[in-house]
Amino acid sequence: MNISEVIGFIKKLYNADAVQLHAPVFIGNEKKYLAECIDTSYVSSVGAFVDRFEKDMAEYTGAKRAVVCVNGTNGIAIALKLVGLEMNDEVITQPLTFIATANAISYCHAHPVFVDVDRETMGLSPAKMAEWLEKYAVLKNNECFNKKTGRRIKVCLPMHTFGHPVKLDELVQLCNDWKLELVEDAAESIGSLYKDRHTGTFGKIGVISFNGNKTITTGGGGMLLFQDEKLGAYAKHITTQAKIPHRWEFKHDAIGYNYRMPNINAALGCAQLENIEVFLKNKRETAMQYKAFFEGSDIVFFDEPNNTRSNFWLNAVICENKEKQQEFLAATNDAGVMTRPIWELMNHLPMFKDCECADLTNAEWFAERVVNIPSGVRIDCIK
Repeated sequence: MNISEVIGFIKKLYNADAVQLHAPVFIGNEKKYLAECIDTSYVSSVGAFVDRFEKDMAEYTGAKRAVVCVNGTNGIAIALKLVGLEMNDEVITQPLTFIATANAISYCHAHPVFVDVDRETMGLSPAKMAEWLEKYAVLKNNECFNKKTGRRIKVCLPMHTFGHPVKLDELVQLCNDWKLELVEDAAESIGSLYKDRHTGTFGKIGVISFNGNKTITTGGGGMLLFQDEKLGAYAKHITTQAKIPHRWEFKHDAIGYNYRMPNINAALGCAQLENIEVFLKNKRETAMQYKAFFEGSDIVFFDEPNNTRSNFWLNAVICENKEKQQEFLAATNDAGVMTRPIWELMNHLPMFKDCECADLTNAEWFAERVVNIPSGVRIDCIK
C-alpha cells in the first residue's frame, strides 16, 4: 500500500490537514463541574468530586472499591507495596510497555524480570511465563523463588497494551499455582473487557491512568481498583498521608504518601466519565474503518484479541520490517499526521539493560514493526 494513500485516508477520516495522535475531548459538564469545584474553594485533595469519582469508577468497572491517586505510575508503585513487594524482590513483567511499568518496580527497590509478549495481545504471554517459571523458579514455604538469583518472585505485572487485554484467565491460574500476586497495569485500558469483565478487576489491584492522552482524562491522575474493600480502605488511608481522621488534630499512624488526586482534577474526571460510552463507540467506529481500509494490504491492522472488547485506545498497524516502519513514520509525520513507534523495549534502556530476560522474540518483532496511528475521538462524528 502506498503511504500517501494512508495519509489521505487519515486526513479524510479526521477531516483535518494536521491530525494529532490522541487529543483530549471535552463535550460535557467539564466547565460546569470545574466552576462548581472552584466555587466551593475545595480545589485540593479533599472534596465531593473526589468521593463521587471514586464511587462512579467503582460502579463503572465493577470494582468493590476505587481509590484515586496522583497518576498511574505512582498508582502502580503503591499497588506493588500493598501486595507485599519488598526490597530485592522480583516482578515478572513485559519488556514491551511504557517505562512507567518498570519505573514503578524500581521505586520499590525491586527487580523486573522481562518475559515475552503474545502475538495476539502484545501483552505478557502466559505460555512464555509458564515456560520461564518451570525452568528457573521453585516454590519454598508457599513462596516463589528464582533459582538463579535466590530472590523471591512476588508479583506478576502485565500491561494491557494499547487497551488490548492480555490472556487474564491463564495469568490468574499461573499466579495461583506459583503463589504470585497479580497486579494489572490497566493504565491504557479503561473501558476494555475480558470475557465481559473490566480489565483491572482480575488481579488483587488494577491501576488506571487519566493522563491527557488517555480515553478519558483528568489532566493527570490515576485510579486503583480493588476487589478487597478492606485493602482499598487501607490504600485510601496511606495515600492520604496515613492521617487519622479528626476535625482539628494532625496525627498519623504509618508512613504515608501524598498520592492524592486534587478535587479539581476529579471534577474533570466525573464529567469525562459521563461520556465514556460515547467516546468508546466513536473510537471503535474509527478502528473498524482502519481495519477495513488496511484489509488485504501489506500493512496489517492490529485487531482486538479473542474473548475481549478493546477500547482501541491507540490503534496500531504492523509494517513488513524496520525499514518500512521508519518510512511510514517519516512520511506521515512530514505530512502533518502524527504517528509514533512502539516504545523502546525496557531491556534496551540503560537503566534496565542488566535485568534478567527470557527469550523476547515476539517483543523484538513488534518493536521493529509497530506504528501507532491517530486514534482520538472524531468530534465531527459525535451526535
